Amino acid sequence: MAFLRTVSRCSALNVVGGRSLTYSRSEQFLRQYGMLAAAGARGTLPSAVLAALNQRLALEGHPGFGSVAAPVGGRRWRSTSVAAASPAGMRATAAQQQDHDPSSPPARDPLDVSFNDPNAAFKSKTTFELIRAYLVYVLCSSEFLVENNMKLMKIAQTVLGEKLFTLLMKYTFYGHFVAGEDQVKIVPTLERLRSFGVKPILDYSVEEDLSQEEAEKREVEASVSSTGTNLSGDADSLPQYSVDKTFADRRYKVQSARTYFYLNEATCERNMETFLECLDAVKGATFGTGITAIKLTALGRPQLLLQVSEVIMQARKYMMDLAGGTGNILTHHKTIKDLERYLGNVADKKEVKEFLTKVTSDNDGILHLFPWSGIINEDCQLSESFRVPDPVTGQMRRLISKIPPKEEEMFRNMIRRLNTIVKTAQDLDVRIMIDAEQTYFQPAISRITLEMMRKYNTEKAIVFNTYQCYLKDTYKEVCTDLEQAKRQNFYFGAKLVRGAYIEQERARAAALGYEDPTNPSFEATTEMYHKTLTECLRRIRILKDANIDPKKIAIMVASHNEDTVRFAIEKMQEIGIHPEDKVICFGQLLGMCDYITFPLGQAGYSAYKYIPYGPVNEVLPYLSRRAQENKGVLQKIKKEKRLLLSEITKRLAKGQLFYTPKGKYVPI
Repeated sequence: MAFLRTVSRCSALNVVGGRSLTYSRSEQFLRQYGMLAAAGARGTLPSAVLAALNQRLALEGHPGFGSVAAPVGGRRWRSTSVAAASPAGMRATAAQQQDHDPSSPPARDPLDVSFNDPNAAFKSKTTFELIRAYLVYVLCSSEFLVENNMKLMKIAQTVLGEKLFTLLMKYTFYGHFVAGEDQVKIVPTLERLRSFGVKPILDYSVEEDLSQEEAEKREVEASVSSTGTNLSGDADSLPQYSVDKTFADRRYKVQSARTYFYLNEATCERNMETFLECLDAVKGATFGTGITAIKLTALGRPQLLLQVSEVIMQARKYMMDLAGGTGNILTHHKTIKDLERYLGNVADKKEVKEFLTKVTSDNDGILHLFPWSGIINEDCQLSESFRVPDPVTGQMRRLISKIPPKEEEMFRNMIRRLNTIVKTAQDLDVRIMIDAEQTYFQPAISRITLEMMRKYNTEKAIVFNTYQCYLKDTYKEVCTDLEQAKRQNFYFGAKLVRGAYIEQERARAAALGYEDPTNPSFEATTEMYHKTLTECLRRIRILKDANIDPKKIAIMVASHNEDTVRFAIEKMQEIGIHPEDKVICFGQLLGMCDYITFPLGQAGYSAYKYIPYGPVNEVLPYLSRRAQENKGVLQKIKKEKRLLLSEITKRLAKGQLFYTPKGKYVPI
C-alpha cells in the first residue's frame, strides 16, 4: 500500500520522546503527507517529507522535528514518493497562500464567452510552450504524419536511441499532452494549473501496445465463460451482449478512449493499485479538489459485465410484459400489488412469495426487481440473485446463465477492488469518475456505479457516472437515475460527454443485427447533450427553490465543443445557477482547448483538465490517439492555432520571449 494511502487516514501526531503537537493549518498538511501515529511502526519517514513538514511548521511558528524517526519494527514503506511534499512544492504553496489574503475576494476575470481572448487562454504558458503547442498542432494537421504516427515514433526510437527519442518527445508531443512521468514530476504542472484556477482529473495513461491479434485473443478468452456462454449465436442470448471476434479488438474505430484488455486477476490488482496511487497524487497535490478517472473493465473480467448487462435488459423485457412499455423498471411506477396481479394464481407459491419480498419498492412503486444493493457486497452470488417467476408455471427461472464458482469469485474480486478505490476516495475526500464504455458493458457499469453512489454519496457526490450523449436513450437514462437518487436520497454525480465509441457501435449493430443505439447525426447528439444538461440544471434549480442542498446533483460538462460550453453558461444564467453554487463544472483534456478551460477557471467557474501521466515509452499509444483525435477536429485546431499565433506574435513584439507565468487565482 502506498505511503500516502497508509497514513493519510490517521488523526493524531506522535512525536519522538512522547511529545505531541497541537496544530492548526498544518492539520491539512499532516493529513495529506502522513506524519501521523502509524509512522512509528512503519519505518523511516522520507527526508523530503520531513523537510517539507519542518518548513510548514516553521511558517506556523512551531518548532521543527529535526531528524525524527528511527525505524521501529523494521517494516519498510512500499513507496515513499509523495506528490506535493517536496520543498519546492511546499514553497510554491506557501507563496500562493501569502499572495492571497483570505479576507479579500479571490482574483476573477470577466469571461469572454466567444473564447477569442488569447491572453486569457495562454497567460498560464511560457513562450516556449506556446511555440511547442503551435508546432504540435501543425504536425497534427498532416494526414500522413497522423495516419502513420506510431510507425514513425518507433522508427525514431530505433534511429535516435532511447535518450534522444525521450528528449525529442518531451520537447514535442509528450511535453504538450502529458504532465510528467510520475506522481512527483507532475506536481509543477498541477501547481501551475491551480494557480490559474484549474483543477486536475488524474489518469495514469500507460497503455499496452498490443497487436490486433493479441487483443482479439485476450478479449474472446475473457468474454466467454468456462461453461461456453456469451458466444455470439447462443439461442437464448441477446446478440448485443455476446462477444463477436470481429469486434473483439475494442480499439476498433476508437480514438479518444483508452482500452483495457483482461489478462488475469493479478493485472486487475495492479490496475487497482495504480488507481489508488492516482488518488494519493490528487489528494497530495490539489488539496482534495481533484478527481481520478477509472474504467471498470480495468478491474475485472469483461464476461461478467456482459452477463450482468444482459440480465438488466432481460429484466426490462420481463417488466415490459407487465407494464406494456419499454425502459427502466423504475419509470413504470408499478407497485408490488401490480406485480402480484400479473403473476396471478402463482403469486401464492412459496418461491414466488420469497421473490416478492426481495423486490425493492417505495411509495411511488417498484424501484428494482432485484435487491441490487447486494451486487456491491463482496459475498454476492450472481447465479442466485437474478431469478424471476414464470407467470404461467410459477417456477423460478434464471435471467443469467449458471456461473461457475471461480467466475463468481472473479466478480466478487472486481467489486472488492472498486469498493477499495471508492472507500479510499471517500477517506481522502477526492472524487471518482467511472468512465462510460461500450453499450454491451454499460448497463452493468451504470448499475454498479449507481449502487456505489447510493452507498458512498450520502453527504456529497464522491462517485460520478458518465453518460454518452451520442446514445438515443441518454436523456431517459439520466432522468431515471436522477429519479432513483431522489427516491433513495443520495447525491447524484454525472459527467456528460458526447462519447467515444460511436463508429464502433454503428458497425457492430449492423454486423450483429440489432438496433443501432446511436443518434443519427452530430446535430442529434448535440441536441441530446443540451436537452440532458438542461434537465439537470432544471432539477438543480428546483432543489434551490425548495431550500434543499443543490449539490444533491453535481454535473461535469466534459466537452471540447465551445458551443456546448457556451450553451451551459447561458443556461446557468437563465435558470439562476451561479458558479459559486459549485454544482456545475467543465472539463477538457490537457493540451486541448486551453482557450476554453483557462478563461473559465480565471472567471470563477469550476474548470478541470484531464491530466495524463506516465513514462514516455509507455504512453506512446495515448499520444497516438491524441494525434488521431486532433486530426478529426481540424476546425478546433484552426482556432487554437490562430490564437496561439496571435499570442506568440504579441509576446515577441513586447520582448517577452522569457515570459514567466504567475497566477494568483484560486479554483472554486
